[in-house]
Amino acid sequence: MLALIGVAALSISAKRAPSPLDGLAADYVHLSLEAGEREPGYVDAYYGPKIWAEEAKAKPGTPAELLARAQAIEAKLAAVKPTGLTPDDRRRLTFLKGQVHAATTRLAMLTGTKFSFADEAKGLFSVRPKLKPLSAYDPVIAEIEKLVPGEGPLWKRVDAFQNRYVVPADRLEPVMRAAIAECRARTAAHIALPDQERFDLELVTGKPWSGYNWYKGDAHSLIQINTDLPVRIDRAIDLGCHEGYPGHHALNMLLERKLALAKGWTEFTVYPLYSPQSFIAEGSANAGIDLAFPGAQKAAFEAAKLYPLAGLDPASAAPYDRLLGLLHKLTGARLTIAEMYLDGKIDRAKAIDLIQNYQLLSPERAKQSLSFTDSYRSYVINYGLGQDMVAASLNRAGKARWKRMEAIISEPTTPADLRH
Repeated sequence: MLALIGVAALSISAKRAPSPLDGLAADYVHLSLEAGEREPGYVDAYYGPKIWAEEAKAKPGTPAELLARAQAIEAKLAAVKPTGLTPDDRRRLTFLKGQVHAATTRLAMLTGTKFSFADEAKGLFSVRPKLKPLSAYDPVIAEIEKLVPGEGPLWKRVDAFQNRYVVPADRLEPVMRAAIAECRARTAAHIALPDQERFDLELVTGKPWSGYNWYKGDAHSLIQINTDLPVRIDRAIDLGCHEGYPGHHALNMLLERKLALAKGWTEFTVYPLYSPQSFIAEGSANAGIDLAFPGAQKAAFEAAKLYPLAGLDPASAAPYDRLLGLLHKLTGARLTIAEMYLDGKIDRAKAIDLIQNYQLLSPERAKQSLSFTDSYRSYVINYGLGQDMVAASLNRAGKARWKRMEAIISEPTTPADLRH
């Protein structure tokens, strides 16, 4: 995720008959690039014709003009009759409709329209979240109380417990590289990766996120890890899978290879961050962690390989894994708090207090979490809810889970496709 325009040369010259969607797809790309000039971060990746990016930079439309253009493209897509399309183009049409509607929603926001959290999420990501009240997480909190007994606030005890597992700064890069290498090996055993695929790794500071993948095109990514706060050992595999394999790096290069290059589908040369594509990207990246390391395999690999690299005691891996399993059950609380905060039902101080009590984070980590919500708003649904929907789709595939994952991250998948 995030905004970087790739400059890899791309020739959209796939041998196929012209499609009635080709012109609308190109209009969508131009619109997205110009919107990216009006809102930094709107375009997460672009690896189409360089001249298009230059044209967008030289003369972007105003937000109001872009909104009108998005609405016009949306109307033209609505007028396309699916019955006259090939099966491939019917999927393209569904994908483009969701992407352009998201653009209409985001551009309306840029021109001053206010949406509720749920309406914004539906408009941008094609999913209306159904959130649980915070009281639904009280039983999980009670379980964690038993696991981490003691005096003082529970968040403080949990934070102190987790801080035993911080990777020393001078060991973080080798730990991350070992984790990403294992994530890659497990993914490559099931999904064919391009020969030239590669990534660069950087440790950075001053970001509202914990990790980021900047896809540059030609199967090349820059993976950044934020070190504003100490990085704990469990984050190595999580970030390695999420940002790398089978997460963002794998998804982007498969879409580039199989859709943009092989099929000549121009719409897959651009990735607008605020779109249903992000629901698929974030959901699959998170679900990919358990896919690559099912059951106790994550904790076992960490204990065998990563704990020694980090200078931590491998014997302490099992109890930490039990705590992490319970903390994962609190993921939905983040969305409920975000909705309350963004809809103006609670103020910033109350939101931080609730994050501490229902996500069991320190004040510093709670503030970083809320900073992400400030920056990306309803985007937060893409992680927990996206993961749940992708995981459910993978589980329905049974022994063909990896095959299903490959389809999800290499086809014009929409959130509605995850329900089948």
